Amino acid sequence: MQFNYQNPYLSTRIPVFARNVVSTSHPLAAQAGLRILQQGGNAVDAAIATAAVMTLVEPVSNGLGSDAFCILWDGQQLHGLNASGQAPQAWTVDYFKAKWGADAATPPMRGIDSVTVPGAVRGWVALSERFGKLPFGDLMAPAIEVAERGYLVPPVVQQKWAAATPLLRGIAGFADTFLPWGRAPEIGELFRFPAAARALKAIAATRGDAFYEGEIAEALVAYARAQGGAMTAHDLATYQPEWVVPIARDYRGYTLHEIPPNGQGIAALIALGILEQFDVASLPVDSGASQHLQIEAMKLAFADVYRYVSDPSTMTVTPAQMLDNAYLASRARMIDPRRAQNFAAGNPVKGGTIYLTAADEKGMMVSFIQSNYMGFGSGCVEPSYGISLQNRGHGFSLLADSPNVVAPGKRPFHTIIPAFLTKNGQPVMSYGVMGGNMQPQGHMQTLVRMLDYQQGLQAACDAPRWRFNKGLNINVEAAMRADTLQGLQDLGHEIDVIHDSYQDFGAGQFIWRLGDPAVEGYVAASDPRRDGLAAGY
Repeated sequence: MQFNYQNPYLSTRIPVFARNVVSTSHPLAAQAGLRILQQGGNAVDAAIATAAVMTLVEPVSNGLGSDAFCILWDGQQLHGLNASGQAPQAWTVDYFKAKWGADAATPPMRGIDSVTVPGAVRGWVALSERFGKLPFGDLMAPAIEVAERGYLVPPVVQQKWAAATPLLRGIAGFADTFLPWGRAPEIGELFRFPAAARALKAIAATRGDAFYEGEIAEALVAYARAQGGAMTAHDLATYQPEWVVPIARDYRGYTLHEIPPNGQGIAALIALGILEQFDVASLPVDSGASQHLQIEAMKLAFADVYRYVSDPSTMTVTPAQMLDNAYLASRARMIDPRRAQNFAAGNPVKGGTIYLTAADEKGMMVSFIQSNYMGFGSGCVEPSYGISLQNRGHGFSLLADSPNVVAPGKRPFHTIIPAFLTKNGQPVMSYGVMGGNMQPQGHMQTLVRMLDYQQGLQAACDAPRWRFNKGLNINVEAAMRADTLQGLQDLGHEIDVIHDSYQDFGAGQFIWRLGDPAVEGYVAASDPRRDGLAAGY
């Protein structure tokens, strides 16, 4: 039977209540996390096991060659981990101009010259060493089993897989790995990944060292050399993730925490700091007036983020300056409730995937994200170990006056951002909304629905979203109400209605603490825009 998997009817997911929860965009990955929790692991162990499975079951969005970020509550305080990779030491503006032409403005979008050092695997190890309970090798076991036995490809992943195939089939290793029949798999077709199983076994046996200094590293360097790339054994061996202090901003009595630059999480904080100057709750939740204020706040945030955010070592302003109360109040005064505007960056100086979250009954909560950036990343796949490499290098600039100008060992501007909400210093929610520059927009839109309008997690997740692009242009989901669309158009917004929510509007996972984790536990939601699942016990 060849079923039509496009469901024409409204379908809602139900919130999940449990004392131990994993929420992510593929059911097998969520169940892998639960398996680890049931074996005595904690939320960090569950998150690592889930992340490893996600590299297999959603390869369009992430892989063993991904970068990652994490915010976690260890039971006493928050910690942040930046596991984004750095530029190879050979990368300079002259390197790219010589290869790609004097007029090139950025590194290429695909291919080996878009690949920075992958950070995710060493990020897993760092989390395990500092906060995990179970042996690291045990955390790889579910992923090894999935890679060897295979899995049936779900609808949303298949859609993206098929869309990327024409663009990437000519890149070395891609077709051999991801087009085993000479095409993308069909929905419900079995896909096995034996090369990744081999890599995961080596990673498990060496606590990740094989990836950065052993047999996988040797294969990656040989692959890069064969493709004309610059990554060396030294680039891989010297990479280490960085523990960071999350940056934060209060909103409606709660505090939102984000990873500091080189990521775009600060955009959500800026937008909320601007939005707090308005009585949003006095406006109907789905009204054009409410959405307009949110869109304009987001525009102002992106104007500053794209102008100033880069690797912290090269930023000309600090996050504290960008989040200054007086500065954000001055930016808020630029919003006109009666019309849409195209904002430029301000001057805050005085005189940018898969997301998963896990929580356990001991109170540990983990907000984790990893990504290959664009669909299948660079398209480059080291075939003997199935290492699909990200294309984060495309986030660099080749313009000398850009804060993101490429340099040896520098980290590029990053779009992937986990989020965490607290109140009075105590944990409330671990959450994230994946999808390029939709991520801070999703962070803000869902949080406003929860905090200003008291919408439940699943409703806030399911509600129609908009996405700001540039200028006055926004995309909106087809499910948005007609009167809301008309109201936004009357204010001057240029609107494109998009019928494919997966492509443009992100996908979120949410876990909210309800009280004592061992007694009341948590409530969790998973986004219907993906193939995911919130699962608990």
